[in-house]
Amino acid sequence: MSRLFGSVRARATLAATLVVAVALVVAGTAVLLSLRSNLLGEAGTQAERSAREVAAELSVGTPYGELSLDVDDRPVQVVDEDGRLVAASEDLERISGTGVGAVKPVPAPAATGERDGDDDDDGPGKSLEPGEIGERTTVGDGSATIDGDTEDYRFAAVPVETRDRGRLTVYAGAPLSAEHGAVDTALTVMLIGFPALLAVVAWVTWLVTRRALRPVEGIRREMAAITASEDLTRRVPVPGTHDEVARLATTTNETLAALERSVERQRRFVADASHELRSPIASLRTQLEVAAAHPELLDLDGAVEDTVRLQRLAADLLLLARLDAGERPADARVDLAALARAQAQGRAGVSVRADDAVTVAGSRGQLERVLANLLDNARRHACSAVEVSVRRDGDVAVAAVADDGEGVPAADRERIFERFVRLDAARSRDDGGAGLGLAIARDVAVRHGGTLTVRDAPAGGALFELRLPVARLGP
Repeated sequence: MSRLFGSVRARATLAATLVVAVALVVAGTAVLLSLRSNLLGEAGTQAERSAREVAAELSVGTPYGELSLDVDDRPVQVVDEDGRLVAASEDLERISGTGVGAVKPVPAPAATGERDGDDDDDGPGKSLEPGEIGERTTVGDGSATIDGDTEDYRFAAVPVETRDRGRLTVYAGAPLSAEHGAVDTALTVMLIGFPALLAVVAWVTWLVTRRALRPVEGIRREMAAITASEDLTRRVPVPGTHDEVARLATTTNETLAALERSVERQRRFVADASHELRSPIASLRTQLEVAAAHPELLDLDGAVEDTVRLQRLAADLLLLARLDAGERPADARVDLAALARAQAQGRAGVSVRADDAVTVAGSRGQLERVLANLLDNARRHACSAVEVSVRRDGDVAVAAVADDGEGVPAADRERIFERFVRLDAARSRDDGGAGLGLAIARDVAVRHGGTLTVRDAPAGGALFELRLPVARLGP
């Protein structure tokens, strides 16, 4: 059961069915109440019409015995102002709801002449003149038995003022059997129809959600297959519906493509790192093995150089690994101008032009590494001089490193920031490094919210420009 309702399809079907059920109950209740109200109003109108017909006869002096009391077999009572029943339907056996339970008329007292109608009224502030029928009608529910048949009735009470019999009240009833029958029929239809309608709604919702979620199931199956096969070149199917599911499939494929690129980059990184590490390790091992057999042939300077190179390469690889893992830089305040002067110190042919203070936020160690890598790269390619400039450009700190070498071809200006890329194939590893310096510099710049680009220097050669956000004032 829990697995069933753990399905989106089942929950959607249940939710739709519940919503429709609530709507049907509310609508059905409103319909029944409206139907009952209309039928009760119609019955009240019929009862009032019958009462006024009898009142009209009384107003012109029609004797009690000649009144039309048995039309349509409806219960009618005529009551005088003392509450005595003076006329009633012939077959009336029992009645309730009119306030007068008598069904057999009693003889009326002798007439005393005309009565003044000013003492009685048809409501607040309203008196009836002799022969006048009251406008106000009182309506109520009750029951009556006529000729052995008992039914519910809607009773209307209409007052009438007569000249010789005083004020009389006519009670006439209209049967509620039509109202009861219509309400019962509507209720029966609802009790039968609503469950059938809910079943149709549930069935249609189940089919519609199955069709709507079919692409999602296809995406799930394909993702499961990709996970099982570890084949990141595969992609999930994209439906042609241009809806949320299609956008989900497109985003999933974009994620898979990014993951494939990341894994491929990681594989290349591991392969290149293994290749780069193999050379100094093999060289160092060879020197140590020769020294073990022939101590007089030990190249101590070469062993130290290989060890230093190996140490630097290991440090570069560790830094790249931390950057790839999403390590956030420290939030320290660093003077980029002072940092540039410190890195340029002791490097032959390097000059610095910098503003007094250009402060950025980030990791001092990583920013030192960026400037050091840029200066090392510039010194390797410069003919004679390297110029470093640090300035503030609005809310951006700009550090530029220019050399007077051959520059970087336009087609390679993005490629040089890839890992283990060296454009000069004839250059030795000792002079050219492992090809990680610019990749590290670009990654550090991006992690600090900045950019690192290369273009032609005004005097020739390459100009590397590092742009970082200026540190905000305050704590």
